[in-house]
Amino acid sequence: MKNEVKIFLASPRGFCAGVERAIDIVEKTIVKFGTPVYVRHEIVHNKQVVENLKKKGTIFVEELSEVKDLSRPVIFSAHGVPKKVPEEAKIKNLFYIDATCPLVSKVHRESEQLHKQGYDIILIGHKNHPEVIGTMGQLPPGSIKLIETVNEVQDLNLTSFKKPLAYITQTTLSVDDTAEIISKLKDKFPKIREPIKEDICYATTNRQKAVKKIAPNCDLFFVIGSRNSSNSLRLVEVAKRAGCNNSELIHFGKDLPIEKLKNSKIIGISSGASAPEQLVQNLISEIKKYCKVSLEEVIVAEEKVKFKLPKNLN
Repeated sequence: MKNEVKIFLASPRGFCAGVERAIDIVEKTIVKFGTPVYVRHEIVHNKQVVENLKKKGTIFVEELSEVKDLSRPVIFSAHGVPKKVPEEAKIKNLFYIDATCPLVSKVHRESEQLHKQGYDIILIGHKNHPEVIGTMGQLPPGSIKLIETVNEVQDLNLTSFKKPLAYITQTTLSVDDTAEIISKLKDKFPKIREPIKEDICYATTNRQKAVKKIAPNCDLFFVIGSRNSSNSLRLVEVAKRAGCNNSELIHFGKDLPIEKLKNSKIIGISSGASAPEQLVQNLISEIKKYCKVSLEEVIVAEEKVKFKLPKNLN
């Protein structure tokens, strides 16, 4: 006999406006210009999305030097790129389309303005994440100091900064962890300048808020997303911190933990901003094979954000 489980479904979840725009850009470029279309880096961090676009004629590369047919369009991923990338594309005479999320572009513009205004800049983010590489690459080397943890704030020395200080952040961080780092920065550098509007994006904030509401009541929590998806990994951390220690990432090819499933009465489900809704429905169908399921959606915010496509695709 199947055990009964209640599933709380977090909302908002899944695709954000920046991800929808980026995928739309690739698909519309294929329709307008034919195949192949090159994309520098994974367009968004989700294996299924990438595999689906490959089937439609997309070739993914990590660097422009890997582009074999220079007559074909090249798209830059939603995470943003360093300034040297479009410069290289111009030298190679490539036709390129920038799918950088507008909220990441906002952080890029902030960094440039702060630099022009004579600030030393601290970036709160994860080393080697494409978004961080792109943001740091907007300015000359050494212009931005990257910090990842509260402990790194303690190691900062005011004498090592020759100009007034400002901070910016990656868009997909843990809201709580970042607030703690910012608090320590302000304690140590009371005059530090902060963004006019916070850099962590609305989608990251809303998804974490929904997980926080559900997780304390759950025996088990699933976040659907890829292992290289920053915002998905943060959702797992948020669920654990909110009180559900049995929280894990369900990624491409990962098996369902059947024993944990059978020992649970309440399960929470969310998905990262680059995970298709179909993966959520597939997971629920899989759970139904082992459990009798009742479903409740928990809505903490309504999202109506839409971003325009580049003019050459309209």
